[in-house]
Formats: sequence, C-alpha cells, structure tokens
Amino acid sequence: MQSIAHVIVEHSRRILAVTALVTVVAVLMLFRMDFNADVASFVLEGNDTGETFQALQDKYATADPINVVASLPDGETFTSVDNLVRLVGLRESLSQVEGAEQVVSIIPEVNPATGEPLGPGDLAAASGDIEGLLAQNPFADILLSEDRSATMLMVVPGADGLAVAQAVGDVTPPDRLELTLSGNPVVFSSVIDILSFFLLLIPPAVFILLVAVFYATIGDRRLSALAMMPAVLGSVWTFGLIFALGREVDIVTVIVPIFVIVMGSADGLHFVTHFQQEAETSSDTVARVESALSHVGVPMILTTISTAAGFASLLFTDVQPIQQLGLFTAIGIVFAGIISFFSLPALLSRLEIEPRHHDALLGPRVVAGLKRLVRTRTPAIVLTVGLLVFSAVFIPQLEVNPDQLFFFKDDDPVRLAFEETEELFGGATPLIGEFAFDPANSAASLAAAAAATTDLEALPGVRRAFSVASLQGALPPEQLAGVLAGNVQLPLGDMVSEDGLRFMLLPSNFNTEDLQGWLDFVDERDEVRVLTGMPVVWDEIARLVLNAQVVSLIVAFVLVAIMLALAYRKLRQTLVALAPVALTVLTLLGFIAASGIQLNLLTAVISGIVIGVGIDYSIHYVAAIDHARRDGPGYVLRAIDRAGRPIVANGLGIAVALTALWLSPLKIHSQVSMIMWVAMITAALTAIVVIPGLLDRDGVDARPLVPIENQLEKA
Repeated sequence: MQSIAHVIVEHSRRILAVTALVTVVAVLMLFRMDFNADVASFVLEGNDTGETFQALQDKYATADPINVVASLPDGETFTSVDNLVRLVGLRESLSQVEGAEQVVSIIPEVNPATGEPLGPGDLAAASGDIEGLLAQNPFADILLSEDRSATMLMVVPGADGLAVAQAVGDVTPPDRLELTLSGNPVVFSSVIDILSFFLLLIPPAVFILLVAVFYATIGDRRLSALAMMPAVLGSVWTFGLIFALGREVDIVTVIVPIFVIVMGSADGLHFVTHFQQEAETSSDTVARVESALSHVGVPMILTTISTAAGFASLLFTDVQPIQQLGLFTAIGIVFAGIISFFSLPALLSRLEIEPRHHDALLGPRVVAGLKRLVRTRTPAIVLTVGLLVFSAVFIPQLEVNPDQLFFFKDDDPVRLAFEETEELFGGATPLIGEFAFDPANSAASLAAAAAATTDLEALPGVRRAFSVASLQGALPPEQLAGVLAGNVQLPLGDMVSEDGLRFMLLPSNFNTEDLQGWLDFVDERDEVRVLTGMPVVWDEIARLVLNAQVVSLIVAFVLVAIMLALAYRKLRQTLVALAPVALTVLTLLGFIAASGIQLNLLTAVISGIVIGVGIDYSIHYVAAIDHARRDGPGYVLRAIDRAGRPIVANGLGIAVALTALWLSPLKIHSQVSMIMWVAMITAALTAIVVIPGLLDRDGVDARPLVPIENQLEKA
C-alpha cells in the first residue's frame, strides 16, 4: 500500500479535481430529473401477465378510468329528482375537466324520447318513473349501490391520466354530495407528490442522522462529515447517471440514493477512524495514508465488492423494478468505494487532522464491553441458539403480501377510498377480458358469450361480468347491431373488435383462491380468450416476488462466498466470515414474518442486500484479527481495539439513519427501516460475538495487553 499511498498524496490535487469535475457533471444531470408515478407501468413490463394486460388495453384503446364515488347523506337516495339533478351537475363539471374524454354515469347521456342531451327539465318530467329512466342506461345497475345512496361515475382520461386525476381531485362537488376518488390514475397522482416530498426531505435527514452517529464514534465534526463524503458523492453520481440515461424516478428507484448513502458510508467511516488513530503516532501524511490503507484498504475493496454483489444479485430476479434497484444501487456502491479509496485519502492528506477519538461517546466503554462479550464462548452460543430458535419458529409463517396497495399506509386516503369503492361496487380496479367473436356468426358468438357471462357471475368473488352480450334485451336489435358494427359508441369505450368482445369483471370480497378459480375457468372455456387486469398482474408479481426472494438469497450468498474464498484462500476463514451473515438472514426472515410485514416488492429483496452489507463487518473484523494475530495471543481483543468502534458505529449508523424513512408517507419505507434496524444490529452483533466463538481461545487470552499505541511506537 506504500506506493499507492505515495501516488494518492502526490497527485491529490489531480484526484480531487477529477472528483469535482465528475460531481459537477452529475449535478448538471440532476436538472433532467423526471418522475414516473405510474406504479402499474413498471410492474407490467418484463412479465408475461403484465404484457398481456397491456396488449388487451391497446387492442381496445382503453385507459384506466378514474372512479368518482358520489355519496348522499344517510336516508337519501339517487331515486329522487333533486339528487339526480345534482348528479347531472357533477357529471357536467367532470366533463369540463381538461383531458377527460368521457364521463360514464347512471343517468343516460341523451333523452331516450327526444335523442337530445338529458337536462334537469327532462328529469323533472320523468319524476314519476325514475327507475324506468335509469333502466334506459344498461350500465346503471353496475354504477349504483344496492341501497341507492351512492353511485360511481367513471371518468375516462385521454393521454395524460395523471393530470386528469389531479384536476378531478380539484372539482367542487354539488351540495350534499361527498366525493371519493379511486382508480390507478388517482394512485399515480398521489405517488407523484410523495416522490417529490421524499427526495426533498429524506436524504438530508438520513445524512444528518448518520453524521450524528459518526460523530459519536469519531468525536470530530469535520471528520464525521468527511466520512460521509464518499457516500454522498456516490449518491449524486448515481442519480446523475440515472438521469443521463433518460431514466425516471419511481417508488422503487427513489430509495436508491438512500441505500447508497447508508451502505456506502462504511468504508469512509473505517478509513477516517484509522486515519485519525494514526494521527496520534505520526505527523507524516504519507505514513498516515499508508498505515490506514494497510489496515482497511483491502477490506474496503472486498466490502465494496460484497455490498455491490448483494445488490447485483437482484439482477437475477424476474421483476424489472427490482432489477433496476439492484443495478443502480450496485453502481452507486462502487462509486462510493472508489471515492473512499482515492478521493477521501487525497482530501485528508491536505488537511490538518487531530486525534480526538477519546472524546467520542462510542469510545473506550463500548470497546471494553465488546471485549467482555468475547472472552468466553457462552455469549456466542446463547446468541446463536436464540436466533436459530427464533428463525425456526417464524420462518414457516412467511408469506407473500399480494396487496397492490402495499406501499400505502393503512390510514392513507387512497387506501381508504379504494376500500370504500370495493365495499360499495365490488372493486376499485375491475378486471378485463375478451370473449371470442365471429362477425359472420354474431348471434352464436353473443349466445356463447352470454352463457359464459352467467357462469362467470356464478363463481365465488364475482359481483358482475359485463360485455356487449349483456346488452341483449336491453337495447333494440338495430342498436345492438350498430354496437357490433362499431357504428354506436358505448359509454365504456370500445367493447368490440374484429374477433373479440371485451368484457369487464367486477369482483367483490375476493381472495387469491377465488382469483385462481377465475383463471382456471378461462383456461377451460374456449369462448373466453383471456382474463387479466391489475389484480391478476399483482397476483403474478406476488409469485415473482417469492422467486426473487429465493434467487437473490442464493445468488448473493454464492457471490459473496466465492469472493471470500478467492480473497482468503482458506475454507475455514471463509466459513467463519459467512456464519454471522447466515444467522442475520435467518433472523431477518423470521422478523419479517413475526412482524406481519411479509414479503412484498421491496421487503422480499432486503435479505439479499443484507448479505452483501452484513458481510462487511465480518470482512473488516477478520482483517483486523489477521493484523493483530502477528503479535501473538489476545489478537481478537486487539482487533476489537481497531475495528470494534467502526463496526458498531456503522451498524448503528445505518439503523439510525434509516429511521428517517419513517418520515415518508409510504408504508414500505417504514417497513424497510424496521427491517434494516434488525438486520444491521444483528449483523454487527453476530460478527463481533460469533466469530471469536469459532476461533481458538488464545485469541482472547486474558493476559495484560500492551496498549495499541505502544505497539505502534515499537513498530
């Protein structure tokens, strides 16, 4: 490391100039930042079920509608003229929203008698037969609740569903009507605000919390901030790369800078801590850099590779947003590692550094406590057995959470709106499908579709299935023929193609077994070509998430094991380093089940990430032990003098920093915070306690130790 230290110190200005130049370019790329609030878009891509759904929507030129539920006070219904007049006023207001192509409601758009637009005067004239008027609309029974106190209007947006959803949310309802909005565009509208809020608030909060924990370890404000420099710049470089490639920020990639900051901070902390210790014994800048690199240089390289490997393991999953998270975070970790190895030493070599670690809160007492824990094997045995028992009890209870709104908190208005819509109308997100249709034999096709519709509605969890076949008897034959020929436009959009009939399926209190029953029905009936929709897509995503959990775990563990085997070239040393990580992953999976969080799009991949991050502590600890072994018995205790504080500080720092995720309005972010608290504390504790338990007892020989400072002076 001596030659490398000389190069870094002698060329420090050039290294810092290159670092500054890359940072400026990355910052300029941030002005290209754009958001993708379309949660559906990135789960539809990259899997067959999502592509089937997208293809059917394209075939019938349909868009996800905005569901507007209008509710009346208790005791009132939409069978009164006054309330229907209010509803007409609401429909007109929604129709005037820019970008709204169509508004579907229970009130016919035209007067059946005159063919003219239906107005308040027509409603008053029909006051004696409101039910008869509503019957003129074949969709009325779909859009009206059973007690007639609530009705749903479907606003079909044009190209920009997000803008329409935001504009619909600003519509003032008529007196006595209360509006509740649901549907995918509403979700996207809510997410876009959350993403902006997240990037403005969470990263700075994470930085402040990490610096506070590092200060408790280092005892120097300036060095605490400098220890964070590689992670922060790595995060900026990563986002700059994302936007330079024309990518957008979504609910998954928004957490990339957080991961880069907290995971990439370890190497900076280890280097700064060792550099500070060297300041006690030498004023030679090159000697300080050389000594610090000799202790942590190789571990920094290994931990960068291992952490990046943990995230890179996500590339082997079949879920595109997870792959994107893994790719860009791995790149960010590598950026942070390069900055830690070259730019940080170059910067520190140009500053006056004073040793002040004795003032740190996480100082001698923490080190002494860690030494007491490892003097016997009892703590290691108790900890290992306890974690194994906990894992054995709860891992069998691990399940996949198929909730498509898993990222929203239980009391979020969007979730509550979806629940209300589902309770009243059987689902805020209907399924869509296609019946086979032969224009040359339309009567037979309609009869087959009608029979299939009846059978579909008899299945558990199905409230209503609706297609053109459902209009037989409700429309005059000539009008039905016009619909089939494409000459008559229906309120629900295109329902007929050259070879198919689109249908809608409205679910009601269904579960995964019901959904699978519907899909089995489709497979058995030739007249039903396909049944799809977001519930089907999310059910498939749930299975992919489970596969992602297994694949990311295996790949991450194999990659890290290979890396350690190549680095150590000793089987025992490799297994010793892997033992704490294995315990951590088992504990983590048990916690995910015990807490009720369960596996979803993000939590399913955390365990693979933890392997890459948690192995860092073992790598630094084992490296410190190898250095200390040269001086004879007691090498574990001397290794704790060197590596104990940084390991504790980094584990605690990551956990504390990710507490900032609780500020996020999204439920998944607080879940990630809880999971990482458990993972990092477990990883740090098992590394420090379990590894000595697997080594010979001369490593914790209790003979009086020569102070580390005296050893360095003799050296």
